[in-house]
Amino acid sequence: MNNLTNKIFKQFPLFLSIILLIIWSFFISISPVLADTFIVKMGTDSGALKFQPSEFTVQQGDTIKWVNNRLAPHNVIFNDPKVKGMSHPQLLFAPGDFFETFVPQDISGEFDFYCQPHRGAGMVGTMTIQ
Repeated sequence: MNNLTNKIFKQFPLFLSIILLIIWSFFISISPVLADTFIVKMGTDSGALKFQPSEFTVQQGDTIKWVNNRLAPHNVIFNDPKVKGMSHPQLLFAPGDFFETFVPQDISGEFDFYCQPHRGAGMVGTMTIQ
């Protein structure tokens, strides 16, 4: 009996590691399902120099898909250092061109953005991260 007990105790860490790995992989596989992709058009459907929507709320971990819609060229610039990495200074020219940015996991608040060539025309917006 003592020999059997020793075998069980020697294999217990392996058994525990396998269980923890299974639990951890469950949470990793569920995590992407919780994140959303939010679409923002650069230029409205009617052709106005605006973001559509110009004000929106996203969650930490979401993806924003910025789609060039009309009256190109467009880009997206954030001035706040907390989200400056979400900027895309390269201009998109063709309708349907897009890029994606990922919302940081550790930041929340309101952040203003703009299209560099059309900022003076009012192509500005506000993103809220919850």
